[in-house]
Amino acid sequence: MKGRAGAAPTPYIPNTDADRAAMLARVGLASTEELFKELPADQRDPPIDLPPSLGELDLLEHLRVLARRNAAAQERPSFLGAGAYRRFVPAVTGSLAARSEFMTAYTPYQPEISQGTLQSAFEFQSVVCELTGLAVANTGLYDGASATAEACLLAARVTRRSAVALLEPIHPGTADVVRTYAYGAGLRVDMIGSAAQMTGEHAAVVVQQPDFLGTIRDIEPIAETAHAAGALCVTVVDPLTLGLLRAPGDAGADIVTGEGRDLAGPVAFGGPSLGLFAAREVYLRQMPGRIVGRTQEQHGARGGDESEASPRTGYVLTLQTREQFIRRERATSNFSTGQSLLALAFTITLQALGPQGLREQAALCYQKAHNAAARAAALPGFAVVERGPWFQEFLLRGPLPAAAVRAALAERGIEAGLDMSDRSEPEARAALLMCVTETTTEQEVDALVAALTAIGDVT
Repeated sequence: MKGRAGAAPTPYIPNTDADRAAMLARVGLASTEELFKELPADQRDPPIDLPPSLGELDLLEHLRVLARRNAAAQERPSFLGAGAYRRFVPAVTGSLAARSEFMTAYTPYQPEISQGTLQSAFEFQSVVCELTGLAVANTGLYDGASATAEACLLAARVTRRSAVALLEPIHPGTADVVRTYAYGAGLRVDMIGSAAQMTGEHAAVVVQQPDFLGTIRDIEPIAETAHAAGALCVTVVDPLTLGLLRAPGDAGADIVTGEGRDLAGPVAFGGPSLGLFAAREVYLRQMPGRIVGRTQEQHGARGGDESEASPRTGYVLTLQTREQFIRRERATSNFSTGQSLLALAFTITLQALGPQGLREQAALCYQKAHNAAARAAALPGFAVVERGPWFQEFLLRGPLPAAAVRAALAERGIEAGLDMSDRSEPEARAALLMCVTETTTEQEVDALVAALTAIGDVT
């Protein structure tokens, strides 16, 4: 590029001044500053304070030092959940998912050479449908939050309404993502405390199961209220809970979303994630993402007597109508095949466990959580907030503010639950949202109880 008039400033930015001017003119703008005027001025090109460069050996040692600062959830007692959970994932999941056949998740545009990828996606869809009690599922989205936002957009399209309602308490991260998607689509997002607060403007009510504070919801009356108002019921689920709880589709949910990462592998800095999305069949052509179908050859196997050969099963990419490269500027969905490997791992886990294994794993999680809560509640100065039936997360109040209890536990090498002091719910104030899963050991609970006892004695 050297020697060209108006050449790009670096080899990594190929656009010349003329290129940039042509692109700005195409969208009716005079300058780059005008293009980015919506961004705060101090965020448009902030200075980056970088240290001097390092040699390779020094850089590797620096990275090792940084890595040692990480505290893996598996290496010390952790009672932090709030949307990302330590789960038991059978060893067979990692072993099979790591096979070379699955090392690329590239889009299966050519079905004749992508049968394995397509079959795994079809089986993933089938597992999600069976879990949720709904007829159709896609091949996965970026994460549970964006899947929920997509569900709200779907509801707005089919009802032609201008608002969605989020039933509190719902994960604040999910609410933020829904607001982001809704902003671009011109939808209003209302936070409501009861399904009875819905109006004729709402396209859907979104309910989390269990809710953000850990309580198990009764989905059926919420769905009935939504349907009476002409709206859809969107349920955000933790898939492990469906080993014990009624399938949301059977309780009246129209769309079910959720986060599947935890049953695919360990918690890893919050990602990558796997968004689950299932819906009633009537919404099939409005669903985001891709849907894989199973079919059969018309004339049996090649190279044999077609009158006697059995037709071979084949898998095809049946639906991808909302792809960004098809709808271009009218698209609302933005996803990739990067979730395919996680979807495969999720499927292997569910099929390895089977219905009975999933039920037993969910029951183990429930029992361990309730045993730990009972031990904590028995300590002087501590109490578990009663909000109704719950699965694995509970609100714990202590003799000190939640932040102080959390800091005291951290000094003892224990990762406590989430500080809920900023929540609006009165029962959550000054409480920690504690989480115990099937992977929590008795020794970890013993350490927690001992630490809480010491905190109580000091106060």
